[in-house]
Amino acid sequence: MCGIIGFIGKDKAKESLYDGLKSMEYRGYDSAGMAINTGHGIEVRKQIGGVEELAAIIEDSDFDGNVGIGHIRWATHGVPSTPNAHPHQSQNKEIAIVHNGIIENYIEIKEWLIKEHNIEFLSETDSEVIAQLIGIFYEGDLLKAVNKAVEQMRGAYAIAVMANSEPDKLIAVRKDAPLIVGLGESNNFIASDIPAVLKHTRDIYLIENNETVLLKENEVKIFDGEGKEVSREIFHVTWDASAAEKGGYEHFMIKEIMEQPHAIAETLNQRINEDGEVSLDGINLSEEDINNINKIYIVACGTAYHAGLTGKYLIEKFVKIPVEVDIASEFRYREPLVDDKTLFIAISQSGETLDTLEALREAKRQGARILSVVNVVGSSVARDSDDVFYTWAGPEISVASTKAYTTQLVCMYLIALYMATKKKSISKEERARIISELQSVPAKLESLLENVDHIKALADKYYERESVFFIGRGLDVGASYEASLKLKEISYINSMAIAAGELKHGSIALVEDGTLIFTLASQDKLFEKTLSNIEEVKARGAEVIGVTKDTNLVIEKKADQVIYVPAATDEVMPLITVVPMQLFAYYVAKNRGTNVDQPKNLAKSVTVE
Repeated sequence: MCGIIGFIGKDKAKESLYDGLKSMEYRGYDSAGMAINTGHGIEVRKQIGGVEELAAIIEDSDFDGNVGIGHIRWATHGVPSTPNAHPHQSQNKEIAIVHNGIIENYIEIKEWLIKEHNIEFLSETDSEVIAQLIGIFYEGDLLKAVNKAVEQMRGAYAIAVMANSEPDKLIAVRKDAPLIVGLGESNNFIASDIPAVLKHTRDIYLIENNETVLLKENEVKIFDGEGKEVSREIFHVTWDASAAEKGGYEHFMIKEIMEQPHAIAETLNQRINEDGEVSLDGINLSEEDINNINKIYIVACGTAYHAGLTGKYLIEKFVKIPVEVDIASEFRYREPLVDDKTLFIAISQSGETLDTLEALREAKRQGARILSVVNVVGSSVARDSDDVFYTWAGPEISVASTKAYTTQLVCMYLIALYMATKKKSISKEERARIISELQSVPAKLESLLENVDHIKALADKYYERESVFFIGRGLDVGASYEASLKLKEISYINSMAIAAGELKHGSIALVEDGTLIFTLASQDKLFEKTLSNIEEVKARGAEVIGVTKDTNLVIEKKADQVIYVPAATDEVMPLITVVPMQLFAYYVAKNRGTNVDQPKNLAKSVTVE
């Protein structure tokens, strides 16, 4: 999992490559590198550490030229090290490559290259086999050599390739990993991500699966899997690159937490008309289509999976169709029962999550209709779907998702209300009630975010704890999972979430004197039962922080500490209760001195299985 960038043009490559790498830092990485054809051959500079560290070894004027490739790496095969960092070169130094993805049969290829061609490998990576394979096929035609190499490889990849003997071209190829082309004036780019080229161009080609691209200074050609040239419309990027800047905040994460009222309002307001009707751009499910559905799968990973848990509750409550929520990495390996009466809902912030993408494609092969909820326009998940619902959260840079999660939740409410209206399974009064409650959420979150001192104080008190529980019932279960994930991924605290009623079936054995337990108690109909769970854990010595509506003052008699949030109807509380949990995780991580925006071992866009 990583990011790639390539440049060819009349200008010098180094600055553009550096800008691209800096813009992709949010993806998470442990090493960085560049290769440039200097006119005296391809020269490679790479090392472990950040792009800033890379800057120190590319300063000299001799390291520049008009064509080059760059890479940030998140280790999958081989530890973070300079030899394992990209770019990789062929043994004769003719070929240099950067690679995002995974070559599944790399051991087989590597053994063949060693045995038949006496290749000596310098790294532990799967990626080096690409450079070596292209190197032994290269006979003066780079495009031909790349195509021959691709025929031998299995896996997921976006690859950029340059040849010493052909300094007037770059080749890029995509299979199940994101790839775009940026179109400039006598300067062209390839990259994993649109932000990587926005400083230089807003005109983009979105590269489809199994396509190969030939870039020259004034020319871009795209070829399909059969080698036929294809035409492609230019996608013009309209969003502001400055939205990806911190705007005065210390970290992107706190900035994005504070942006949630606006992001939720944006996602909501243009989908609800003056008459209170839900109108979903990009979704064309008719009444007949919905009545034909007998089962719905919601499939996602991590934070998006937690949004799916709330989606299940809402769709089953309002639409009256059974819903399964699946972890994407498991879905296609368990032979799921899918047919043309199945609706498959994929949720992904980046739209490039490979586990989700492969599950989507499997469902599509079996006849399911695909509806995706994504944040990135033109992403792979969006392009492979029948219906697309964009969250409009804006760019999310911090690896730990916040505003993307809450806007995904909003999308699940709107999808459920839209389908229920078409199916006539919800009354106008009930729909109007839920919409009114949703529209009140941004103002309630603004109020909550105006005073975070109590949450800061709790973080100051508890940040040294090494084990934390989150419990809840009903819709608080999914919120508990998300709260636990936020804390563990940025603070590295061993946190665990569990349905409160399940505690007594095993996990309560872990509760002892001083165990810190957050109890989410926002569901009025389950409030008394949740209070009994507080008593249950306090009897074993736990220290309890209750999270509840500001109308439930009785909780003070049970919990040691209380976080009050603005009251709303039970159904929409997951949008509200999760925000103080995000804040707590942020302030704890800050106190512990971790890298809040780029936690260790994590990446924003997970493009390997």
